[in-house]
Amino acid sequence: MGSFFEDLLLGAATGILGRNEINEIVINRIVNRSRNRPHPYSTREDYISWSGLTDRTYNARLLPPDPYPAVEAPNTRRPPIADVPALFAPPGGQQRLCTKSTCLFPAFAQYLTDGFIRTKVSNNPANDDRRRTTSNHEIDLSPLYGRTEAQTRVLRDTQGRLRSQIINGEEFPPFMYDSNGAPDPRFCDANGALVLDEPLGISAVTPAQKQRLFAVGGDRANATTQVAMMNTLFFREHNRLAGLISAQNAGWDDERVFQTVRNIVIVMFIKIVIEEYINHINTSPFRFIANPKVAWDARWNRPNWMTAEFSLLYRWHSLVPEQMTMRGASVPAAGLLFNNQLLIDHGLANAFVEVSANRATQLGLHNTASFLQRFEAMAISQARDLNIGTYAAYRRAMSYDVPSSFAKIVGRSDNAAEQARRQALAAELQALYGSVGNVEFYVGLFAEPNADNGPLPDLLTSMVAMDAFSQALTNPLLSRHVWGERANQRLAFTDLGLAEIAATHSLRDILNRNAP
Repeated sequence: MGSFFEDLLLGAATGILGRNEINEIVINRIVNRSRNRPHPYSTREDYISWSGLTDRTYNARLLPPDPYPAVEAPNTRRPPIADVPALFAPPGGQQRLCTKSTCLFPAFAQYLTDGFIRTKVSNNPANDDRRRTTSNHEIDLSPLYGRTEAQTRVLRDTQGRLRSQIINGEEFPPFMYDSNGAPDPRFCDANGALVLDEPLGISAVTPAQKQRLFAVGGDRANATTQVAMMNTLFFREHNRLAGLISAQNAGWDDERVFQTVRNIVIVMFIKIVIEEYINHINTSPFRFIANPKVAWDARWNRPNWMTAEFSLLYRWHSLVPEQMTMRGASVPAAGLLFNNQLLIDHGLANAFVEVSANRATQLGLHNTASFLQRFEAMAISQARDLNIGTYAAYRRAMSYDVPSSFAKIVGRSDNAAEQARRQALAAELQALYGSVGNVEFYVGLFAEPNADNGPLPDLLTSMVAMDAFSQALTNPLLSRHVWGERANQRLAFTDLGLAEIAATHSLRDILNRNAP
């Protein structure tokens, strides 16, 4: 693992360093690989301005914009955009399988990122602006609670609970639309307009699917069975805890119960992000712990502001297989789009079991399922519209060497068939880009081989970890003056809530509490 981890593990073995000390050293090393926030540039302008430094309806930028020549031709600086999406199609439609992850991994990744990577798009393309964002820039479970106070208010019931319904003996969020396809008045304003965000892609759903869309906080939270499954899990955990907190604090009103439970569930979610999700990505022998103290004196402890690069690097479409096995039968993964009926019929526990029983496919070029390939083209287009720089520029920004050849980008393999595939990919990239310095950020990210015992390539892993730690551990609920002061900690979470957080390390822990 190199001298860095060898020294740390030696320190642990000899008692010089404890687990918390190693955790802090490693996290600081990861986050400090590149420049810390605040970033001087944003997508508002291609230069530094007061508005660009303060208007958080635009994405920040890790690196300044890098305009390309107006004339694009093969072997100059980048190929015509129409030629690039072919890099993502699997040869013969055959996808490579991931050696480490099941489909639970991309399901959680999508649910996590849908809460804060929110490029401004809608069901009316005239309103789209891919420079802008509707994000709150926090890990705040907005797919469950909503982005605004108005949205949260219409989702709430009494006694601190979220509105719910019982189907087949299981608790689910209520439906957003009635049997005629009209919005449920409970989720509308005085003029009959939805207060909740309209689900993205609703024009493509059937009338039967529309009747099963859940009334929840996020416009992407009904996108797939897997995402609805995740949201339902945390929905049930909220209502379970509301019952416990309400019973233990008889003098509390609905508002205090709700806000306290919301605090508990958000921190519980962040803990899982670090201790299960990031540790799954992690390829080192050390397992991270969600210790907020790491951030309190760190130079990177700054308010969150999502970057344009972060919104691009999380397009992990190639992790999703073309086909999945559900109840013993092979079904197209495209059939899980807007399919809440499948979740209702299978039940929450069975949904988690079946998603976890399917292997994810491998992240990388030439491995994206057919129904997701158009989104790869959209990502390339967005990166070019935003003047995102080259792959080489981001390698340097993250303290990596720039590969000297296309063969070194794709890496070597001891397996003959895999080595042949990589050589063909290197030749294809060279034909498209001419030189390594011309390769685009989005393409280069997925051209690299996955790390040993990891589901992601090196550059992508470093950028994800850097942002994950610096955004999760700087959450206001984990600050020194909330989490770090015992009296305030008890006020924010209660002793019962703190015990529930302490007892939670994985999705399985929450599922066991909330599924028959």
